[in-house]
Amino acid sequence: MPMLGAVLTPHPPVLLPEVGRGREREIAATGRAMEAAAREAARWNPDVLIVASPHTILYGDYFHIAPGSGASGSMSAFGAPQVRFEVRYDAPLREEIIRQAGAAGLEAGTLGQRDPSLDHGVLIPLYYLRKAGISCPMVRMGLSGFSPLDHYRLGQCVARAVEALGRRAVFVASGDLSHKLKADGPYGFAPEGPAFDEAVTQTMASGDFLQFLTMDPGLCDRAAECGLRSFQMMAGALDGLAVHPQLLSHEGTFGVGYAVALFPVTGRDADRCFAPACEAIQKARLAARRANEDPWVRLARLSLETYIRTGHPLDRLPDGLPAQMTGQAAGTFVSLHENGRLRGCIGTTGPTESNVAWEIVHNAVSAGTRDPRFPALRAEELDRLEYSVDVLGQPEPVDSPAQLDPKRYGVIVSYGRRRGLLLPDLDGVDTVEQQLDIARQKGGIRPEDPYTLQRFKVVRHL
Repeated sequence: MPMLGAVLTPHPPVLLPEVGRGREREIAATGRAMEAAAREAARWNPDVLIVASPHTILYGDYFHIAPGSGASGSMSAFGAPQVRFEVRYDAPLREEIIRQAGAAGLEAGTLGQRDPSLDHGVLIPLYYLRKAGISCPMVRMGLSGFSPLDHYRLGQCVARAVEALGRRAVFVASGDLSHKLKADGPYGFAPEGPAFDEAVTQTMASGDFLQFLTMDPGLCDRAAECGLRSFQMMAGALDGLAVHPQLLSHEGTFGVGYAVALFPVTGRDADRCFAPACEAIQKARLAARRANEDPWVRLARLSLETYIRTGHPLDRLPDGLPAQMTGQAAGTFVSLHENGRLRGCIGTTGPTESNVAWEIVHNAVSAGTRDPRFPALRAEELDRLEYSVDVLGQPEPVDSPAQLDPKRYGVIVSYGRRRGLLLPDLDGVDTVEQQLDIARQKGGIRPEDPYTLQRFKVVRHL
């Protein structure tokens, strides 16, 4: 069978003795599991490795696949230049994957390479695979800002390409788990870190890949996970195939989750096609959220959908809006999310229109079409959007960061004509220091600049 199986691996540099210099013994179970996984993959005798790494070039709106005939890389950035590998790329298979992706409506290809060197997300699993005797060519793939389902679909394209060319392939999904497992770890602790690791390792042990596709994006962000999109792509490459899931190890010694798992293919299984179930879950969740939208959010949706579908802005307000929307003026922010990820956010710090309702109308269109971080929305994306509307209270000056609370107050940092604003209660913004740092960056304000602070409350509508 063309897809022989998959290996799921972490990529901590300290795992290699040449880098760890003794500290690798603190995660010895991970090292033993990596050796065992590599030996098993070698027994499968692959013609090609498909390697997905979070540290290969990543674009928000494109799957990058490494071009050329091959590449090299070393662990010199981690003090071990002697650990160096060269690889050959399977160019015909790469081109077939790109062709299959295009036929599936996915943006994937070889454009935009900034650094051809092999990254450590590839080098570390390769270290063990080479020691086990695997020296075949590979295809190296990056992740993207696309949805979990799109990563799964690209994995399906990999499987179709492998079958079309008659390759015997092993998928290598490189990725660490949460980076927030311990207070004394390099990234600190968040309760979502252990929760993420538990959920993901349960999925590895059970082989129920639907769970990879339907995890709460907020939990994933707060857990500071690394490899989930690699795992989603791997799941797609094994679509419709029976596997024997084996979770070989899981450690969090250094505050980062490292898991090793094997998924040898044992045959075909039509019940292991997870895309339709994922789509059904997404549609049900979006329908339930839309049914419960309040008038603030419904107006934002109506405004943006009207503009995108007709090319013209809303010219009158709908009847029956609450007096809080029509009888007072305030700044508002409209935020758009698609598949759990930000898709646009634009707002005003104070009123620019006659009332809150018109403020929402104009900011909703701007969020969908004028956020410089994202391309303008397309009509086919509208039904996948989730909206939130923040109505801002009056800003008030504060004398010190001690008067801030990132969960309760938004902040405005000002220096001359420069201003940076950050809303309250955002995923991943847990401290005043984080809030101020992001707000300063948004305003182009340096830490040493004599900036002033204001705080404000918001009423958030979902």
